[in-house]
Amino acid sequence: MNILRRTFIAATVALAAAGAVAQDLKEIRISSQPALMASVPFLLAEEKGWWKEVGLKATVINFAAGAPQIAASKSWDVGLTGSVPAVLGAVRFGLQTIAFSDDQSATNAIYVNGPNADAIIKNPALLKGSTIFLTGNSTVDLAVRSCIAKFGLTKADLTARSMDQAQIIAAMSSGSAEIGGLWAPNTYTVEEKARAKQLCSGKDAGVLVPGTLVARAEWAKENPQVVAQFLSVYLRAQRYLATHRKEAVALMKKHYATGGVEISELAMNREYDLRPTFDLAGQLAMFNRTAQPSKADATMNTIAAFMKEVGSLRADESLPDPKTFVTGDYLKAVDRDPALKAFADRSN
Repeated sequence: MNILRRTFIAATVALAAAGAVAQDLKEIRISSQPALMASVPFLLAEEKGWWKEVGLKATVINFAAGAPQIAASKSWDVGLTGSVPAVLGAVRFGLQTIAFSDDQSATNAIYVNGPNADAIIKNPALLKGSTIFLTGNSTVDLAVRSCIAKFGLTKADLTARSMDQAQIIAAMSSGSAEIGGLWAPNTYTVEEKARAKQLCSGKDAGVLVPGTLVARAEWAKENPQVVAQFLSVYLRAQRYLATHRKEAVALMKKHYATGGVEISELAMNREYDLRPTFDLAGQLAMFNRTAQPSKADATMNTIAAFMKEVGSLRADESLPDPKTFVTGDYLKAVDRDPALKAFADRSN
């Protein structure tokens, strides 16, 4: 990019920012969950003043988990949530998936410990007849099923018992459980407290497990520019975090502690490394329907089929067509707006 073009873009962004400050800020209510790397960009944007810079007044509302977050969807405008809640929200509340926050495939995994751990790692077929403890109807459930299939086993070959993540960590730490399905940051805790070893992750099994950014369809239709502004801030924050590791890890530590999660600095750095994010160009490529289906369509279709299989979607609820709730329109709006595109592509 030549100097004149860089100067033009910088001036465009500066003028847009000045205009935004001069006018009334648009309010946007963002739903999120605490102690997640994918929600760190919200904290960063607030500290840097980026919401105001694009003309927004953002309020972040935290929920303990995806289910209550989706149930309360009328109380917020856009949100960060898991891919399973995103599909549920599409079916029951008309939520749209407007972008992916990060790739969580490597951080949803099967862990083993105890006297048989090394043998199972060498020969995963030894899982047959075992009991695995996992949180049912979740992204880790999807990752576990994908891993089992990779090993040439079926779900009937194992006994699955549903527990929340804290219970699984406690059971593996006490020696009363030897096989568990966990997601980060619980994965790091079970490694450090129970000396458990990773057997297989969703990434190993070839399944994409994304975090998602969602919006209420009616509100988004009425406020497309606000959605685009929101995405530009989120994408810029992610690019900043990806290129400022030391600052990112420090911010993660602060953010996780606020959410009641304490993990080591080593675990923080692994969290940083194991959750790839997507810039604007990467997002546009995944949501591009030139080749049918798009990567985003195919991914959410896999999530929906899994939910139907495990009963997260009721018998009377049909599999949703991704074209009805997965949209790249707001990412395209960012790409078409020179000021927002320049803002989203910045890494400082």
